[in-house]
This record gives sequence, structure tokens and C-alpha cells, in this order.
Amino acid sequence: MSDFGTPPEIPSDLQQYNSYVEDPKWQRKFSAVWAVAVGIAILASLPHLVRAIRRGRAFTGFFGVSEDHSGKKYVPIRVEEKLPAQRMKRVAGVLYTLVSFLRWTIPGVELNFGQMILVAGYLATVIICIVMNSQLINNPNRAGFLALAQLPVVFLFATKNSILSLLLGPGHGYEKLNYIHRWSGRGLFIGATVHGALWIRNHLQYGLPILGQQKETSGVAAFGILCILVLTSLRPVRRFFYQGFWIVHVLGYVSFFVTICYHTIYASPWIFPPLAFYGLDILLRLFRYRIKDASLVPIDQNMTLIHIHDCDSGWQAGQHVRLRVFFSNRVFESHPLTIINAPSSSSCLNTRTMTLAARVRGDWTRALNKYAQAEQDRLQDEKLDKANVPVHVMIDGPYGGCSIDLGDYESVLLIAGGSGATFTIGLLDDIVARCGKLGRRHGERTRRIEFAWCIRSFGCINWFAPMLMEIANTVAGTSLDLHISIFLTCICNPFAIPPIPNSDVTIYRPSQHPTILKTTRRNAQSRNCSGSVWGEASPFVLVGRKR
Repeated sequence: MSDFGTPPEIPSDLQQYNSYVEDPKWQRKFSAVWAVAVGIAILASLPHLVRAIRRGRAFTGFFGVSEDHSGKKYVPIRVEEKLPAQRMKRVAGVLYTLVSFLRWTIPGVELNFGQMILVAGYLATVIICIVMNSQLINNPNRAGFLALAQLPVVFLFATKNSILSLLLGPGHGYEKLNYIHRWSGRGLFIGATVHGALWIRNHLQYGLPILGQQKETSGVAAFGILCILVLTSLRPVRRFFYQGFWIVHVLGYVSFFVTICYHTIYASPWIFPPLAFYGLDILLRLFRYRIKDASLVPIDQNMTLIHIHDCDSGWQAGQHVRLRVFFSNRVFESHPLTIINAPSSSSCLNTRTMTLAARVRGDWTRALNKYAQAEQDRLQDEKLDKANVPVHVMIDGPYGGCSIDLGDYESVLLIAGGSGATFTIGLLDDIVARCGKLGRRHGERTRRIEFAWCIRSFGCINWFAPMLMEIANTVAGTSLDLHISIFLTCICNPFAIPPIPNSDVTIYRPSQHPTILKTTRRNAQSRNCSGSVWGEASPFVLVGRKR
């Protein structure tokens, strides 16, 4: 205490608002909110992660695809099959049904109901932190501070190799979390727009130049770059011009980081976490890159199979890899493709290859198919008698996968349309081998499997007919009840139907959803099966029914 006594207190209503003291507090509050939300998600996923660790599924593929250097091929194992006792978990079934409402998806919308709630909560938190107890009109710094605080969220959910994906357990890869990346980026854009628009308003009100000084000029430049990033991230651009989107995205964020550091000294602490997330992603990718010999098999003008040799383990059914094929001038392009088969240790197929399928959809898949057909014709003309076209490929992965273990369910319904069957066939291959060849060694409960596939023409059946035949033949003599239903929407070449055991081919579009589900449930109950699970097919999903 000084000789002059206690200094007088200034009333709060007379104190001048200092944004550089108050606004960083709201940055920390916002960071605490999303960190707590992530912690709750991790705790909720902890039982799933523990079960995956016990079954050896948690960190499969962490170091990429591997091969057995001893050269031993997989030998089917026949053990005495022990059927698990039926367990009626009515309470768990009711809870699962209630949670399933969160997975409802509106047609044309990329998000399901649960994701919409999460996104709405995130944006509401951003807006509350911007406007709560702030003098936003006179001093719009709060919006700029909150825009910076969202950078760690944007990058945490953008990287393919994330610590968060590992902690959430199998099936929570980057493709399942990427929607948070997109919407947090839009939240960042909202904060930057409010900040910039109100500053421009204040400059116009007091007659100050918008451009001129470094702070204003670098701020406008940073906002312009952010606008380009947002516009080029829209769904049509990502879908039809992905390579351009990717290049603009990488270069744009580098430019944004540079300009935002020139704009404010308060940006640097919020850039280090994104750089750490991205650096970890690059480091882990180095462990997952593989260069392999492969063979291209053009089934027809719409489908090309890629068989990657000497791949024994390192992935799970339903996962995908990013593939780069060294052909023509397409060396620098990589594309995500789903792995059709399970690893050799849990597969019905006696092979040491990883099989991918490339449906002709864009310029890259079309060029790959034409190259494979041309090379196949050339090899046949040279009388080399090679149906497969040898190539070199680079794979990055695996990533993604199924978030549930089908072995926990007694009745399984897998539904896919067109090339979306690559996902469900991999799951089918895995669960049939585990329940049949491996004798339910991990206590798999699956007894009945319905596999529905909707395609446009009979010729599409030949895409995966050999695999389906081998899987169906594996079921013979086991306790599994497998039925394959194929629905066609076009009558083309009906004589091209391969003889897949225990399968039906029906010429109509399956559209009566209530009837389908009622019939499937009644057939499951007639075989004393309880519980069901829907296959998480790729974007092409249609509904079929057992005949």
C-alpha cells in the first residue's frame, strides 16, 4: 500500500473495453468447450476401443499393408464350430434403436440428424462466444480472435492420420470426421467475415482508408484467400474438379498463414497446433506408403480390377487405400478405392493379393480402363497369353473401415448398389471366413446373412461374381445361412448370369421399404435370430429384400 492510501476503483460501466485482454479469454473458453466435447466423445467410444484392442482390430494398418516374407500362403483352418448361445438383449436393442434415429439422413444432404445437431451446437458456440459481452460494433476484434481459435479444430479433423481417429476406435477414420473440418472452416469464415465487415464499416464511418497500412492490407489479403478456399471447397467443385480443389487448398492455407501473421501478432500461437497436426499426419503417412507390383484386369468397359500382389495383412475389411497407378501421364494422381477382400488370414479367398475395383466414373478411371484394355490386346497379339496387365502402383493407407464388428450380431443385412458392393463384399468375405473357416474363434454370433445388390444390367454381375461364388461355396457345411439377392433395373443380356450358389436375380427396382424390412425381420425370427445391423455401404446404397 502506498503512502497515499488505496487507489480508487473505477466503476465497471466507466472502464474502457480492452479487446486485447478480454477477447483472448473467450478464445480459451471456446477451446475449452470443444476440447471437453472431444473428451466426452473419446470416453463414450472407450468401450468400443477396448473391445477392438482385445480382438486385435484397434491398430490394424497403423504401419500400412504388410506381406509374409516366408512365402507361406494362407491355409484354411477347420476347427470344431461352436455356436454361441443366444442372448436376448432387449434393453440394448431399445437403446440401439433410439440412437439409430440420429443416423437419419435427408436426401441430398451430406449430414445425418446426429451430425446436424453437432454442427448446430458448434456454430451456436462460435456465435455465442463472438457476441457475448462484446462491443462488437465499435470493436469487432472478438470475431477475429474467435476465427483464429478455430484453426486447431479445422486441422485436427482434416488430417488423414489423426490421434483422435485412433482414440475413437476402428471405423472413425478421416472420412467420417471430415464434415467437422468442413463446418469448422465455415465457422472460421463466419468469424472472419464479421470481423472484416465491421472493420470496413468503421473505416468508412470515420473516413479512414481501407487499404494502405500493413495491418489493413494484409487483413484484406488474408480474407480474400479465405474466400477462395471456401468457394473452392463447395461440393460441386470437390466432386468435379478435385485435383484443382486440392492444389488450391494446400497453397491457399500456406498463403493464409503467412498473411494472417503479417496482419496480427496474435495469430502465431494458433498456427503452431495446426502445423503439429499436419506434421504428424505426414510422418505417419511415411509408414503407410508402399510401392507394389500389381495387375490390371478390365472386366468390361465400366470396371477395372486392380490386384496388388504380396499383400497378406495390415488392413481390415471395409477399409480403403489411396492408389497411385504408374501409367501414361497419370503418375501424380491418387484416388481412394475400397479394398474388396479381407486379409488372407480372415478371407474366403485363397490369395495373397489386395483387390481394388475402379468403376469408370471420371477421366482417371476411364483412362485406366482404356489403358488396361489396350495393353491386354497388345499382350494377346504378341501371344504372351496374359489376361492381366502388369503395372507398378503406390498405395497410401489403409484408412476408414466399419465402425462395428459384424460378429457381434446374429443377423446381418448388407445392402449396396453398383460399385458400392466393394464395401459390403469385403465385410461379407471377412465375416463368412471368421464364422466358417476359422470356426468362430473370437465368439462370433452371426448366423444369418442377407446380401442385397442392386445393379443396372446383367453384365455387372461379372464384376464380382468369382468372389461371390467362392464366398458362397465356403458357407456350405457351416452353420451360416447366406442368401444373395441381386436386383436389376435394366434387361440387358440375361444369359450372362453366373451360377452363384444360393442367390436370386430379380428384374425390378426394390422400392417397397416397409415390406422389405417386415419380410427380412420375419425370416430372421423364423430362424431364431435376434438383432440386426445395416451394412454401411458406400455412397451407392439401395434397398433389396429376400425372396
